[in-house]
Amino acid sequence: MAEMAVTVAAGTLRPCSGVSPAASGNRRLAGWRQLAPAAPAKLRLSSPALRVPRAASPAAVEQDGSSSNTDTVPTPKVIIDQDSDPDATIVEVTLGDRLGDLLDTMSALRNLGLNVVKASVCLDSSGKHNKFAITKSSTGRKIDDPELLEAVRLTIINNMLEYHPEASSQLAMGATFGIEPPTEVVDVDIATHIDIYDDGPERSLLVVESADRPGLLVDLVKIIADINITVQSGEFDTEGLLAKAKFHVSYRGKPLIKALQQVLANSLRYFLRRPTTEDASF
Repeated sequence: MAEMAVTVAAGTLRPCSGVSPAASGNRRLAGWRQLAPAAPAKLRLSSPALRVPRAASPAAVEQDGSSSNTDTVPTPKVIIDQDSDPDATIVEVTLGDRLGDLLDTMSALRNLGLNVVKASVCLDSSGKHNKFAITKSSTGRKIDDPELLEAVRLTIINNMLEYHPEASSQLAMGATFGIEPPTEVVDVDIATHIDIYDDGPERSLLVVESADRPGLLVDLVKIIADINITVQSGEFDTEGLLAKAKFHVSYRGKPLIKALQQVLANSLRYFLRRPTTEDASF
């Protein structure tokens, strides 16, 4: 397995430069591996259980004051970016100034069959940003499997909560992985927003915001694939109790026409707002 290359020395930080925004423009990127379309009557929003590697030991937490106990817990953020780098999946993790070097997280990612080919830490007004460039060990290329991307997301969130349990109530995943579920309940109907824009001559941009939950990334891609729309690339952000996704999508190599945009928006809105709907209820 390839060794990781860390671009900053331990204990040093550099200013952030364009950390969050994904690259823009219409350059073609390698598409995600498509999931098999599901029959409409059989689609479920609960994905198969994913094995999420845990951190080795809470004793590995840095004792440098980065996990200071303050009254205000910053909003945890996890960004999975498929746009910025054509050769690697970029993952960014932020929890104010509380995160250390996240060596445990990199170890857990290797347990998923991934290589961390580059890692960096930078600092701006919102805190420390830990960024990883990861590839599949088997291919040396970026991740194109939505289920593996979701496993990466859940692994990072699980490890964050293991080392920083104070963030449990700030994340929707706190009910699954943390010691304390969120105190705030998100109204799915209010929190769900879906927008589709033209994004050049060959694709459209789908923007989705909704209440977060385990398996959401896989579910979104399945719903899109179910109506024969191709996901070319995108970004999936976990920000506190919410999930925000941006997907570059196309239909037969062209942008989505208005009628298909409406079908896609209606399909996503229905499943996101009714995540527990069962066929037997009809």
